[in-house]
Amino acid sequence: MSVRITEAPIDAAAETAELSRGRSDVGALVTFAGICRGEEEGAPIAALVLEHYPGMAEEEIGRHVEEAKKRWPLLGVRIAHRVGRVTPGETIVLVAATSMHRQAAFAAAEFLMDYLKTRAPFWKKVERAGGTHWIAAHDKDDAAAGRWKKSSREAAE
Repeated sequence: MSVRITEAPIDAAAETAELSRGRSDVGALVTFAGICRGEEEGAPIAALVLEHYPGMAEEEIGRHVEEAKKRWPLLGVRIAHRVGRVTPGETIVLVAATSMHRQAAFAAAEFLMDYLKTRAPFWKKVERAGGTHWIAAHDKDDAAAGRWKKSSREAAE
């Protein structure tokens, strides 16, 4: 299981190849790559600037990877997340999950991406020709992440 936060570009092919290299038990590899769009809220952007709290971010994300491992029979997880200035077309985040079967890999990747989008300790601002502004989480993202909450009965078990 790997969590990496970097200012360097993310090579999705290299990151995912490591998850299944030399393993005959991997039956599914699911990946999600979030790409920086050239517009935000209907207006062109020059870049996104992402900030994080070093050490804390990796630890927090690692806790959610551990939660995913408890929920699904995963063989591997890899998360790579950019910080710093990211320009349109560049990968911001990569989430990859392996399992023997596709259902677990899909669910885990979606769970982790919903967490990263709404709760991970990253701060994002948009850079435009006229200046910059911070971006808040969207209600639709919060709603998507809410479906993963355990009921009080499940949490007690």
